[in-house]
Amino acid sequence: MAALAQPAGSPLQLIPTRSVWQRIWRNKAVVVGGGLLLLMVLVALLAPWLSPHDPYAQDLAQRTVPPVWYSAGSWLHPLGTDPLGRDYLSRLLFGARISLLIGVSVAIISGLIGTTMGMLAGYFGGKADLVVSFLVTTRLSMPVILVALATVALIGGSLWVVILVLGLLKWDRFAVVMRSATQQVRSLDYVAAAQSAGASTTRILLGEVLPNVLPHLIVVATLEAASAILLEAALSFLGLGVQPPLPSWGLMISEAKAYMFFSFWLIAIPGSALAVLIFAINLAGDGLRDLLAPEGRA
Repeated sequence: MAALAQPAGSPLQLIPTRSVWQRIWRNKAVVVGGGLLLLMVLVALLAPWLSPHDPYAQDLAQRTVPPVWYSAGSWLHPLGTDPLGRDYLSRLLFGARISLLIGVSVAIISGLIGTTMGMLAGYFGGKADLVVSFLVTTRLSMPVILVALATVALIGGSLWVVILVLGLLKWDRFAVVMRSATQQVRSLDYVAAAQSAGASTTRILLGEVLPNVLPHLIVVATLEAASAILLEAALSFLGLGVQPPLPSWGLMISEAKAYMFFSFWLIAIPGSALAVLIFAINLAGDGLRDLLAPEGRA
């Protein structure tokens, strides 16, 4: 028997891992979107070391200095300065932190709410399904942006208020997808085996159902994170989101709208960064959806 055992690191053991990496590498959406997203995350994490200046330091003598590719630009401020003389590159790098924090936090909060509701509705059915379906229908009848605007206007805008409001409003897609996925999984053999073995409902939901619906959850989380970042930018642009002096990209666009005809780069730079981040998240989500689908795993 010992002679039949495969040594550690044998080709038979390496095939699954190699196959996974080959499928990932062939999926260009995951490669490009994931690479851009990883770059954004690294920039956000290393912002204190990459930033050439303090993002909050004002120098009125250096207001609206153009980027370095303009004739009046300077390498002291490679992306120029804003109307208060703050270094634009530094604020752009720290703004990535705020956008990613909002996207991840909203996805976690709404994911916990929606996944719990969807799994309970899909597993138990009956009255639980009716209650969750009613709550989802009620939520879908309320436009997210209008409810968020009204709530933030009443409570007051801040980073954590925006995160909490968006997290409590964007759980519906999680609930719908998790309900459908759980309904498909609950009738499979391994769930019936766990029920026959006397496993508790909590053990079945967390140990059997959740791992098998996790691919759906990951895909929905990427899409909702991108949507939350866009909503925060819209709220900040309207003055009801992240408040100054935090370097939110939406707030940077809002502060520059009065200069759009004279210093277009003040809007173009944070707008382009926001577009690249949303593109990367959506592309990575689409790639994961294709990669985790049954035909993608074949």
